[in-house]
Amino acid sequence: MNDQLFGPAAKVTAAHLTRDAYLYVRQSSIKQVLNNTESTVRQYGLKERAIALGWPADRIHVIDTDQGQSGASAADREGFQKLVTEVGMGHAGIVLGLEVSRLARNSTDWHRLLEICAMSGTLILDEDGLYDPCDFNDRLLLGLKGSLSEAELHLLKARLRGGQLSKARRGELIQPLPIGLAYDPAFKVVLDPDTAVVRAIRAVFTLFDTTGSATGVVKEFNRQQLLLPRRLRSGPDKGKVVWAPIAHSRVLQMLHNPRYAGAFVYGRYQHKPTASGKSGPALQPREQWIAFFPDAHVGYISFAKYEANQARLAANAVAYGKDRHHGPAREGPALLQGMVLCGICGRRMTVRYHHRKHGLEPEYVCQANLTNSWRPVS
Repeated sequence: MNDQLFGPAAKVTAAHLTRDAYLYVRQSSIKQVLNNTESTVRQYGLKERAIALGWPADRIHVIDTDQGQSGASAADREGFQKLVTEVGMGHAGIVLGLEVSRLARNSTDWHRLLEICAMSGTLILDEDGLYDPCDFNDRLLLGLKGSLSEAELHLLKARLRGGQLSKARRGELIQPLPIGLAYDPAFKVVLDPDTAVVRAIRAVFTLFDTTGSATGVVKEFNRQQLLLPRRLRSGPDKGKVVWAPIAHSRVLQMLHNPRYAGAFVYGRYQHKPTASGKSGPALQPREQWIAFFPDAHVGYISFAKYEANQARLAANAVAYGKDRHHGPAREGPALLQGMVLCGICGRRMTVRYHHRKHGLEPEYVCQANLTNSWRPVS
C-alpha cells in the first residue's frame, strides 16, 4: 500500500495526538526471540513511524512483555490485555504493530480490538499503512487481514501436524520418554543407563505386585525411605535427573503409562479447550488412539502384565472411591457422603464424625494429601 497515495497523515487529527501511542512487540517463541532478531528490530522501528506522524518520543509506550508468547489466544498475554485496556479507557490515539499476526492470531481477539478501537476512535498502523477502524473500507481491510492471519496459523499447524501424524502412524515419531527409558545414539528406546534409576522404577512395579495398590507402593517407598527419580522438562537444568519423595499421583502415572510395557502409543490424550480459554488433556479410549504398537521396544513389564495392572487399578478405583457414590449409603447421619467433591483437587471427600453434646457431627475431609504422600506413624 502506498502511504503517500492514500495520505495516512490526513487520518491523524489533533484529538489523536492528544492521546498516547502504543507500540506492541511480540515474537511467538523464545527461539524466535533469540534467532529472528531482524523481526524484533523491525517491530521496534515502528516507533519512528509514530514520531513522523506527530507523536513525541516520550509519549510512545512500547509493550513488549509478551515476547515468546503465541498470538493464538489472549488468555496468557498480559501485554495484549494491557493494550486492550488502554485503548478501551481512551488513552490510546494509535496502536502500532508490525503486522496483524503480531497483535492477534485469533479472529475473536482481533475483532474485539477493532471494535474497541472504533468506539474509542483509535488508529491502527502496521508496516503496510495506517487505518481508521471507524472507516468502513479500512475496517473491511483490517478484518480481512485478521482472517488471513488466522488461516496462516492454521496452515502452519496443519503442516507440522501432518508430519507428526505420518511418523506416529509408522511408530517412528521421537517423543519425550518417561523417566527410566532413554534413546540410544540410533534413537532406539533402551532402559536408562543409570542403574539407580532403573532400580527405582523396577521397585515401583515390583511393590505394586506385592501390595496390590498404588497407595501400598507409596507406603512401602516411604517406610524404606526410598526416593523416586524425575527428569526436569524445562528450565536451565532441563534433562537433569532429580530425586524426590514418591507421590501417589506419580505412581498412578507410571502404572498407567503403556511405554513402561514396551508399547509405542500416540493420541492417548486429546487437548480440548476449557472455559478459561486454555486447553486441557482428556484421556481417550484405546480404540481412538492414533497409533498403538505393543512390544515396540524394551520395557519394565510385559504388555500382558500391563493389562493385568490396569484391571487391578480399575477394581481398586471402584472399591475405594472413584465410583462409591453409585453404591448404597453408609451408616451415619451425613446426607452427602460419597457425593461431596473437594473444591481444590476435585476428588471425592470422606466423612469423619465427631461426638458432640447433641450427637454425631459429620465433617467432610479431602484425603488427597494423605493419599499422595503417606507417611508411617512414628
